[in-house]
This record gives sequence, structure tokens and C-alpha cells, in this order.
Amino acid sequence: MDQIQNLIVEIEELKNEQKFSRAIELLEKSIMRYHSDYRLYEELADIYLYRWELDKGLKSANFALDLNEDSATGNYLKGFILLSQDKVREAIFYLEKSNKMLGNNPEVLRNLWWAYTMIHQSERGISLLKRALNLAPWDELISEDLAMALIGIGKIAEGNTLLQKIWKNIVT
Repeated sequence: MDQIQNLIVEIEELKNEQKFSRAIELLEKSIMRYHSDYRLYEELADIYLYRWELDKGLKSANFALDLNEDSATGNYLKGFILLSQDKVREAIFYLEKSNKMLGNNPEVLRNLWWAYTMIHQSERGISLLKRALNLAPWDELISEDLAMALIGIGKIAEGNTLLQKIWKNIVT
């Protein structure tokens, strides 16, 4: 494993422990040494996203993409941040690009569902959410989102059936 990968593992551990300030310090020191490695900027963007510091997160994602425009993670992070800032059409561009690179990642599809719903393309969004659920049938967030989306477009029985399946999984 290379030095950057070892560092990323350490950063991930700090994020899991919610030691974001320490992770940022470590990243800032590492960026001084490895300033051309886009993965460090992605990690920084992810931390700022956790902390809901969206402007800083976007700046970090942009740095990552300036270094590697074909980074699936960088494109996802930028798309997610833009979606969170209500820049929906721009977000779709980056989320679609990430989705093409990752080959139907359930979390990217879930965010695309939300983006398409925001621009009143609910049916398109729901088809993406159904694909996400097929890829990750255990994901309760995707199941709940799909159930509520179906109910929202009038497919109440289908949405309720999905909610009942979720409830059975929680109870058992």
C-alpha cells in the first residue's frame, strides 16, 4: 500500500471517530507534501461535507477535479455539494459523470433521484431509485425514499407494500 493510501486509511478512521479537526490537520500537513494527489483533496471535501461546510467542501472538490477530472469520487462529492446548495442542474452533470464511472453506484443513483425530482422529472428519478434498490436491497434509506416517492406520485399501494417490507425487516 502506498503512503497516500495509508494516510487515507488513517483519515477514514478519524472520520469514523468523528475527529474531524484532527483529520483536517493531518490532511493539511499531507497536502503540503503531496500537493498533487487529488485523493487528499477528496478526503478534505468529504470532511467539510460531514461538517456541512459546503463552500469549503466545494473548493476542495474543485481542487481534486482540477488534478483529476475523471475522479468518480470527486465528481460525486461535487455533485452532492451542488445538490445541497440547490444548484440542481449543475449537480446532475457531476452525478451523472460519477455514475458512469462507478457503474450504477446505489448512493450516486439515490442522489440522482433527488436531483431529478427537484427538476420535476419524478418518473426518471424513481426509475433510478428502483435501480439503486435492486443494487442494494438491504439499504433502508433507499427503500424509504422509494416508498415515499411512489406514494408521492400516487402509487400508494406500491409504496405501502415497500414500507411494510421495511417494517418487517426492522421487527424481525
